[in-house]
Amino acid sequence: MDTKDLIFALDIGTRTIIGIVGKQEEDTFNILAAEIQEHKNRSMLDGQVHNIEQVAAVAKDVKEKLEKKLNIKLDKVAIAAAGRVLKTKQVKVEQSIDIRKEIDRDLIKGLEMEGIQLAQMQLDEELSAEEKSPYYCVGYDIVSYYLNNYVISSLVGHKGKSIGADILATFLPHTVVDGLHSVMSRIDLEITSLTLEPIAAINVAIPKDLRLLNLALIDIGAGTSDIAITKNGSVVGYAMVPVAGDEITEMLCHHYLLDFNTAEKIKVSLSSSVEDIPFSDIMGIEHIKKAEEITALIKPTVEHLANVIVQKILEYNHKAPNAVFLVGGGSQIEGLAECIASHLNLPPERVAVRNRHFIQNIKVDDKALCGPEAITPIGIAVTAQIQKGQDFLSVTVNDKKIKLFNAGNLNVADALALTGFSPSDLIAKTGPPLYFKLNGEAKTLKGEYGDPAEIYVNHKRANLETMLVGGDDITVKPAQEGQPAHLSIREILEYYADPNCTIAVNGEIKTEDYMIRNGDMLETIAPEELEVNRNMDSDSGITSGTALDNKTAFESDEEIGAGDVKTPDVSQTSSHEEEPFAIVHQRPMPPNHITVIVNGEEVIIKGDKQQYIFVDVFNYIDFDLSNPQGLIVLKLNGRQAGFTDAISSGDEIDIYWETRSD
Repeated sequence: MDTKDLIFALDIGTRTIIGIVGKQEEDTFNILAAEIQEHKNRSMLDGQVHNIEQVAAVAKDVKEKLEKKLNIKLDKVAIAAAGRVLKTKQVKVEQSIDIRKEIDRDLIKGLEMEGIQLAQMQLDEELSAEEKSPYYCVGYDIVSYYLNNYVISSLVGHKGKSIGADILATFLPHTVVDGLHSVMSRIDLEITSLTLEPIAAINVAIPKDLRLLNLALIDIGAGTSDIAITKNGSVVGYAMVPVAGDEITEMLCHHYLLDFNTAEKIKVSLSSSVEDIPFSDIMGIEHIKKAEEITALIKPTVEHLANVIVQKILEYNHKAPNAVFLVGGGSQIEGLAECIASHLNLPPERVAVRNRHFIQNIKVDDKALCGPEAITPIGIAVTAQIQKGQDFLSVTVNDKKIKLFNAGNLNVADALALTGFSPSDLIAKTGPPLYFKLNGEAKTLKGEYGDPAEIYVNHKRANLETMLVGGDDITVKPAQEGQPAHLSIREILEYYADPNCTIAVNGEIKTEDYMIRNGDMLETIAPEELEVNRNMDSDSGITSGTALDNKTAFESDEEIGAGDVKTPDVSQTSSHEEEPFAIVHQRPMPPNHITVIVNGEEVIIKGDKQQYIFVDVFNYIDFDLSNPQGLIVLKLNGRQAGFTDAISSGDEIDIYWETRSD
């Protein structure tokens, strides 16, 4: 038998492990074989693995029996986690898009991944100190899509200015997920699909066309009761309560002095039509009890279980739903459905146990899979079929191991989105600018451009689009901010002013080595002004100093040529002996102005550089690198460019942010 199209699913429950093997045949999922095995000990509690070796032994037994039935070798598996310590977050995300392009699945996936990242960040912020263990996203549902801020059922193929989504993400602690991984690794199974038990159950128990109704699905197992709520065509909430069928079993243990397995058999017998139930207690005493007597005994515990479930439904739904479906082995507890209906003030017929006969497009020959306990394992298999090709990968990002779905070609950008890596850390930022005034005119000099982020996969240089496989090691060195803008008086004379001028800063003449500071007020002083002031100062007897009001006198009024150095007349210095200073005048480099076309507009780059490079353009355009809108794209004459590529007059330059779909 060809195994590549087969789905092997394991439902690892608190009381039993159920395994099924099936395949999709046109519109029907055909279950070829099934196997159910009880745990020999209480190695699972409240849906979490407690004894890895014991759970692995039972799972191995189930696997081997299925392999023998079908004469195949199973090496891949689909599993689900119970909703123990489940966390959910609903977020809304929006993106501006290119109105000229059709919306495709890649763009939608990017939107959804952004939502998961946002939900993860919000969850991390809300966790208390006691809960600060890593949480893993085990699934998400789209509550609504938006196109240009209007709700729409599907975005694929449309065009618009913006898209958005309300996303309900579900999270479990890594400890819960890691326990399942440890079990699977011990029996040589690779996990290709991981979901949440209520997600799996609802995928088969409540078809999408029924989700227009306000319904609640309760998956009652042995240790936990998982809840999913639908409304307006979507799943709008997931929840969990840590009480289920074991509450009844433990009550019987204490009342009749029984071991756990004997009490479990009595509980199961109550769902049948037997009238008398025989059993022995741990003292060896034989008993025969009427089923109705035991039913009356457990009624307060059943009432408590129903009340806890109902309170959680009301917490998430804010009112009674239109109807409630019960699945899972614990749903058959005598009187539970009636109690839930009573607490919700619903007619008894509005709370019903859902078995596999209600599942559409499923073919099952095995009679063992007929009750409500079959819903979740079938749902795990069907969910895996839906997600087929979305391989479950484990990768490392900056020494942090993460597990995530490959929803069709996983790349570095997807992995970073799910680790909460800030997109702004990928974009090189210019250093702080320098603000000053020259002759009353405000000037701004931008800082130097920083170093872009460096990405490595398995120690080899990579980028955001590099495709990933399981086990890849990703290292990201965040982008570095550039050096602050800096400018000297010498450079002012070269680029901003007549090189024969003298510069006064905040009223004081400075040497050409002076570095301008933020807020400095600069004034140029022409040579003739200095001469006039020298004569005025000489006539009035005022000695030279550093203040602009006391213009510095030079020893002669000859024209200062390039390279000449003149010093103040020290003899005229006042009694406080100011430090003499040199004014060095340099002949400017020949100007080299170029004209380029940036995003369709002409830009003139002025200066005296012999060769301009791409990054120089940012000093002449309005493009905010500090507020990234995606991945920056640099193009020179239609080809991809780098920040240090040489540019010349006439070049056509394109600079823009690119979303994942572009």
